[in-house]
Amino acid sequence: MDKHLMILPLRNMVLFPGIQVPLLIGRGSSISLVKEAWEKKEWIGVVTQRDPDKDEPTPPEDLYSVGTMAKLLDLVQEDEGLRIVVEGMQRFRIIKYSESLYYFVAEVEIIKEEEATLEAKRTMQEVKKAALEIVHRVKMPASVAKAGKEQISQISHPGQLADWITVFGPFEVEKKQEILEAIHIEERLKKLSHLLKETEVGMDVKEKAGKEVFKTQRAYWLREQIKAAQKELKEMGESEVSSEISDLKEKIAKAMMPEEALKAAEKELDRLSYIHPASAEYGTIRTYLDWLIEIPWSKSTEDNLDINQAEKILDEDHYDLQKIKKRMLEYLAVRQLKPDVKGQILCFVGPPGTGKTSLGRSIARALGKKFVRISLGGVRDEAEVRGHRRTYVGALPGRIIQQIKKAGSSNPVFMLDEMDKIGADWRGDPSSALLEVLDPEQNFSFSDHYLEVPFDLSRVMFIGTANLEDPILPALKDRMEILRLPGYTREEKLRIAKQFLIPRQLEGHGLSKEQLEFENEAVEVIIRDYTREAGVRNLEREIAGCCRGVAKDIAAKKIEKARIKAASLHGLLGPIKFLSELAERTSKPGVAIGLAWTQYGGEILFVEAARMEGKEKLVLTGQLGDVMKESAQAALSYVRSNVAKFNLETNFFEKKEIHVHVPAGATPKDGPSAGITMFIALVSLLTQRPTRANVAMTGEITLRGRVLPVGGIKEKVLAAKEAGLKTVILPKMNEKDLEEVPKEVRDVVEFKFIEEMEEAIKIALEEN
Repeated sequence: MDKHLMILPLRNMVLFPGIQVPLLIGRGSSISLVKEAWEKKEWIGVVTQRDPDKDEPTPPEDLYSVGTMAKLLDLVQEDEGLRIVVEGMQRFRIIKYSESLYYFVAEVEIIKEEEATLEAKRTMQEVKKAALEIVHRVKMPASVAKAGKEQISQISHPGQLADWITVFGPFEVEKKQEILEAIHIEERLKKLSHLLKETEVGMDVKEKAGKEVFKTQRAYWLREQIKAAQKELKEMGESEVSSEISDLKEKIAKAMMPEEALKAAEKELDRLSYIHPASAEYGTIRTYLDWLIEIPWSKSTEDNLDINQAEKILDEDHYDLQKIKKRMLEYLAVRQLKPDVKGQILCFVGPPGTGKTSLGRSIARALGKKFVRISLGGVRDEAEVRGHRRTYVGALPGRIIQQIKKAGSSNPVFMLDEMDKIGADWRGDPSSALLEVLDPEQNFSFSDHYLEVPFDLSRVMFIGTANLEDPILPALKDRMEILRLPGYTREEKLRIAKQFLIPRQLEGHGLSKEQLEFENEAVEVIIRDYTREAGVRNLEREIAGCCRGVAKDIAAKKIEKARIKAASLHGLLGPIKFLSELAERTSKPGVAIGLAWTQYGGEILFVEAARMEGKEKLVLTGQLGDVMKESAQAALSYVRSNVAKFNLETNFFEKKEIHVHVPAGATPKDGPSAGITMFIALVSLLTQRPTRANVAMTGEITLRGRVLPVGGIKEKVLAAKEAGLKTVILPKMNEKDLEEVPKEVRDVVEFKFIEEMEEAIKIALEEN
């Protein structure tokens, strides 16, 4: 049955059928509603507000949809409003609200109380038992508790029992509303049973919490007594706190920390003042405060923005490396025009010994910044970067914050060495931890696990170094500007040795220029016959070996001075360590000279091919990787599919075995760039045309006969030049890479660029 009711909203209360309650009405609209209902002797609908703090609720979103029809039993006018007594009669559900001027009117559906099932009566007994237990445990006057127990025991209807217990139970308004909206009696009792169990558990927790609260209150009063005692001591002329606490407070004030760090420091200092110095926690907090104080939050060095002076310093420290020097001067120019530019994040990639780490020191000197570095080689624990949380014994900040503290400046040049050798295991991935460090959009608020306050790294100039680019995490690589340092030519090594290495070793061994002199020819022999590298590290070691030999003779009074000649190197350094690979030049067919790239620079590579009786089989040896093996198979497949072009018999591979070998079998080799070399070696073998002895080549091949571009062109060309080769065959698409090759090399080496594999045959093979 549907009917219209005037709706009275209530705050923080739910009215149930069969319950009489007094109410104080204060809202103007509610007073008008009650007076009119009293005069007309009509029932009203009582509905609970969802938000009790809302003074003027708006239906239907601010009111629950299920309420209770109520009869007005009494009405008294008071100063603060109307005092009324209502009795709940029946549940109803609001269908829709009608328009009204002063109060809410709604069309409602009356909900009839159903008959109790046998299951409901069984559940009622459990609810009674739980309710009586709670009444017994709740602290209240004995008379009230007795009346409550009697009332619970006397109610026989399950629905009425659920309503009565819910009204007087210690439940939240939302929970009571859920009980009101439970139409089926069995559902109502189950919800109430669940609420009673929660209440019982909550009372257990509250009792336990009460004991903890007592301890906390006692600790609070004891601290207050300590404060009072300290205050009394101060009035008597004694110090309020220890001199150590005063000293720390003064240091914190001078540290000029940002607001968040200052709050953390003051909070920990306050804790420290109440802890006994012999406590282990005292030492932990003291160490943490020392770190906060000593970190250079606002200390920085003034950058040297004089471009000419910076260029002079870079030239003094390093030979060549024009690309990187140009990049540093561009950075200074930008700093002059925009002083607040964010710190640069660079990564130097190149073979060992090419000066990556020393270049970082030189950049710091040129810019007038402090220089710090950490080596990431073998680092596997993420905590090395971010630090350990203070809950661990002996916890410390990560190496980033440690080095910033060591620098004593918030804007140093920070070198991250050996980035390609970072490890990762169950302890974490340090590469991922570096993502925040090396991102200018995030590192202004870098959070170390130990400090737990943000530190601004945006003014730090980060420089990474790596021998290889591929092992670096792609997301990390994306955050850095990659600058490649190629290997040096023999001429460049000679200049570096004369300008930097020899003077440094003379000074390091206590020798003067008058006591020891190196001839250019001797240095060239050391470079050619005693070292094989892209950098100059081993070259410096050999020069140091010469210096030690001369220093020994001078100290023994055997000589007063010496001049190092090529002929005297055998006595100082022993027999030569590297023979020229071109001693293997041969006019026999089946041998081709290739060019390879390694992390130590370029090398020449011989590919040998032989044919013998056997099964139709291709044998590959020389510790070749999968990619290199596939290149050999592709070369053979191309030859077999184009026998007419090479004047070969169709069955040349039938009952034959072809063996391709790459010497230096103990050294692993891989990559696609030897494809064209293997192709030429096979064609030379099958056509019995020997290769020209002064020609080397590099390039990837396809089954369609195309020659694709490869990397490491500069290093490969330098290796060819040092080996005395006159002609180098390169893919056409690598022509642009010759810009990186020094002019003195381009002047003596002839370059042939090819797009098709057959073009290499005319250049590399002798005529029949």
